This record gives sequence, structure tokens and C-alpha cells, in this order.
Amino acid sequence: MTSNFNKDSYIEMSCAECTNGAGLPFDFSFAFQPIVDIQEKCAWSYEALVRGTNGESAYSVLERVDDNNRYRFDQACRVKIIQLASRLEMKQKLNINFFPNAVYKPELCIRTTLTVAKETGFPIENIVFEITEGERITDEEHLINIIEAYKHLGFSIAIDDFGAGYAGLNLLATYQPDSIKLDIVLIKEIHKHFPRQAIVRAIIGVCKELNIDLIAEGVETIEEYQFLKGLGIRYFQGYYFARPAFEALVTPELSLY
Repeated sequence: MTSNFNKDSYIEMSCAECTNGAGLPFDFSFAFQPIVDIQEKCAWSYEALVRGTNGESAYSVLERVDDNNRYRFDQACRVKIIQLASRLEMKQKLNINFFPNAVYKPELCIRTTLTVAKETGFPIENIVFEITEGERITDEEHLINIIEAYKHLGFSIAIDDFGAGYAGLNLLATYQPDSIKLDIVLIKEIHKHFPRQAIVRAIIGVCKELNIDLIAEGVETIEEYQFLKGLGIRYFQGYYFARPAFEALVTPELSLY
């Protein structure tokens, strides 16, 4: 297992324990930001983004997560997100960020997620686990085991922040996720930046070859959106469409598409 995981902190927890804070010395909630499908002109999925209980920034919560509580935090996040999405009657896909370095044994660590999905009636096939490329993975074999276990159970897998992390194309060559989210660094002012354009065109080609959905994340301006749309990208996320809504679901105006 990775050196970032404290095995002594691992215990199986019930959904009730996770709902009540999983023994953490802080509480938190979530905002939801839509991922839009410009062909169908609808919210295709919603990403859950951690917030303080009064809507405070993600940083105010994440700065309190360390190697000793990472597992409990990861488990509590999953329960809170699914329960909140269910209360909001979410029918779309649900993107959940998770910490690979917090997963000790995939088959055990996923039990709480399966339990809360069953209790709330939230479809397993609508849950997408996002692996951020920005988290350093020191045990690639362990990560592959997690992915294989999750996909076997019916969950989808996405790579978040693609193009800005430690693994890049090597990670993609090892396994094929269901979707990839382009990092905002590649998106920002892409209409003015030829090297970014060339890189994104290449990634689009790879995704088509491997049958992977590509999401342009961090789109903030109409110029960025129109350029990326012109490249054939179908799925978008960013402030141009909608800011994250605290404990609520928001659908962008159709005129933005």
C-alpha cells in the first residue's frame, strides 16, 4: 500500500457513523456543479465539490485532512454526497472525487458506498469516481486494483485534471477510464494559444480511438467554449455555464449552448 495511508486509521464504518461525521473533528457539506451535454442541451452529470457547512471554501475543509483522517474523510464524503444527491432527486450522473491513497482494500472500502446507494435508491451505474491526476500515486498496481474493483461493481471512472499531474499519458496507457476531464491550464484562453490547441487536438484523437468521453473543465468564457465546441468536444464544465450551487442543483440556460 502507499506510504500516504495510515493503516492504523482503517476500520470499517457504517453509513450512520459516516453521516455523523465519521469521528472527524470537523463537519462539511457539498456544492454541485453541472457537466453539460451540448448536443442534448442538458446537465449530463453533477460534480460534488466539498464545502464548509455554511458554504465556506473547499480549502477550509481540505486543510484539515491529513494522513491520519484521510480514510474517514473519504468514506464520510461518499455517504454525504450520495445522501444529498438523493434528497435533491438527482437523476443525472454523479461525479465523486476520491483519494486513491485513502483506499486500503478496495473490496472493503467500497462497502459503505454500496450500502448508502442501496439505502437511498441511488443507481450505482450513475456514480462516477474521479481520480485526480494531481495526487501523487506511489503504488500504481494498487490504483489499478481499485479501478478494476470499482468498474466490476458497475461504477464509472474518470481522470480529473488530465494534463496537469504526475502521470499524464502513462496513466492513460495503463488503464482506460470512462471519461477524462481536461485540466483548466489547457483550457484557459485556448483560442489564443496554439500549443494548447495542438495538445488538446491530440488528446481528442486519443479519446476517440479509445472510446473515452472527453470533458472540457474550467471553461469560463464564450471564446473558450466556442473554440472547444469547434474541435468537436461535447461535454463541458465551468463558470461559463454555472458556478457550483451549495446543496442545490442548477441547470444552465439553454441560450449558453
